[in-house]
Amino acid sequence: MTSKTILILGGGVGGIVAANSLRRRLPSGHRVVVVERNAVHSFAPSFLWLMTGDRKPEQCRRPLKSLLREGVELITASANALDLPGRKVATDAGEIAFDYLVIALGAELAPQSIPGLAESSETFFTADGAVRLRQKLESFRGGRIAFVVASMPYKCPAAPHEGAMLAADYFQRRGIRHKVEIHLFTPESQPMPVAGPQLGQAVRQLLQSKGIEFHPLHSLISVDTAAGTLVFSQSAAGPFDLIIAIPPHHAPQLLRQTSLVNAAGWVPANPRTLETSAERVYGIGDVTALPIPGRWKTDTPLLLPKAGVFAHAQAEVAAARIAAEIEGGTPEETFGGDGYCMLEAGGGIAGFAAGNFYAEPTPDVRMQPAGKSWHMGKVLLERWWLASPGWKRESYAVLLRACGKMRGIRAAV
Repeated sequence: MTSKTILILGGGVGGIVAANSLRRRLPSGHRVVVVERNAVHSFAPSFLWLMTGDRKPEQCRRPLKSLLREGVELITASANALDLPGRKVATDAGEIAFDYLVIALGAELAPQSIPGLAESSETFFTADGAVRLRQKLESFRGGRIAFVVASMPYKCPAAPHEGAMLAADYFQRRGIRHKVEIHLFTPESQPMPVAGPQLGQAVRQLLQSKGIEFHPLHSLISVDTAAGTLVFSQSAAGPFDLIIAIPPHHAPQLLRQTSLVNAAGWVPANPRTLETSAERVYGIGDVTALPIPGRWKTDTPLLLPKAGVFAHAQAEVAAARIAAEIEGGTPEETFGGDGYCMLEAGGGIAGFAAGNFYAEPTPDVRMQPAGKSWHMGKVLLERWWLASPGWKRESYAVLLRACGKMRGIRAAV
């Protein structure tokens, strides 16, 4: 048996699952290597609770090594250059040659790409940002708050709506909700448009029930720092006392220097197999651009949303296909486009949306009524992800099926 090296760039959800799945599937003679610049893994879905003070930073993070299965090599370093023909990656710790490559680098935030945004806004899309925002909310005594989706695409389509509703709930608990005006601006035509009009209407109703003003089709072009005004392509809005942004996203510079990316700067991959244009190179998670077959009365192609649930499932598929090929078999595992989302609405309740994003002629995604059980499902997911050692980690399907039994719905993955 010739030893193979499988290199995984990125130690987020997709990278962790891919590494653990490969290590479980392959004999110890093959190397499974993860390159990640951060030694500590932070669970991004918990950042909303950091914002509201329901979590402390140490409750949302774990040493990355503790989440990886025994036998996975972790190299804590930045990847600086990717040599596809030479099949090697240059890192701060030296060059690493690979036989197979899994790109799981995620998406980076780029608030500086919109004039005035970095200087004028807060965000809960990073752990540090959520902590700073928590301090801002604590000192807030009343006024106008704007949640703004700066550009498309962005991670976790539900997050802006969750953030606005959790903020409304936070001020309700403080007894000053009547002093706080909350607006949500987005370039999208509706909440979570890829999931279809029915789900979008359900989320709009949740926002309305919380007294949140929803402003669709607002494309941000700049922020007037001095005035606290948001400048959109068709108008201006404000002033606002606090701007909470979902910043623009882009792929890491490492990839934008290669032939792997498309004109928008993301990594196209086969929607079913996750193979990229380069031989034995797979792309998973937020860094990818995966077309989906359905569309909602538009000629614009739809792309799979960027979300951890998809990164997890894609990592399992990529690992299974790589392992099958290494062991002389025929790769058969494919990604089916199933996904779900527990959408926090405040007050200890959450909605639950699940379905198939690859369904034709349109994605088949449905939302269950908001309730406490879905909130508890999200809490259990957080605890399971952070507490379970890597060698025990299985699929998201385990937890989802448990949640599904609460309401008798079909498991989505």
